[in-house]
Amino acid sequence: MVGASNNPTRYSYQAIIRLQKHYIPVLAYSIKKGEVNEVKFINHWDKLKDKSIHTVTLYVGPNNQSSIIEEILQLKPKRIIFNPGTENPEFIEKAKRVGIETVIGCTLVMLSVGNF
Repeated sequence: MVGASNNPTRYSYQAIIRLQKHYIPVLAYSIKKGEVNEVKFINHWDKLKDKSIHTVTLYVGPNNQSSIIEEILQLKPKRIIFNPGTENPEFIEKAKRVGIETVIGCTLVMLSVGNF
């Protein structure tokens, strides 16, 4: 997850809890220090580089994505989920060009209907 928050009213917070309930391992990246349900936020991209990451679920709006697009692409995830409000045509095109599946959808909805 990119854009994690330890604020219980934020969708990224709720997504961490729901992912765990579905037994999906979670790594949470945030520029802020924090923790949700024993998932400590990672604050440096270098700590993610050696991880095998299947899905990045994005909770950072397009106006704040320019500094993280290349970092995310370098992780080589299989897919990126662009949650509502994070859709970015330029980022989506870059991801597709390097073979990363892109999904415009809501992680919470995907989990609740069983198509995560």
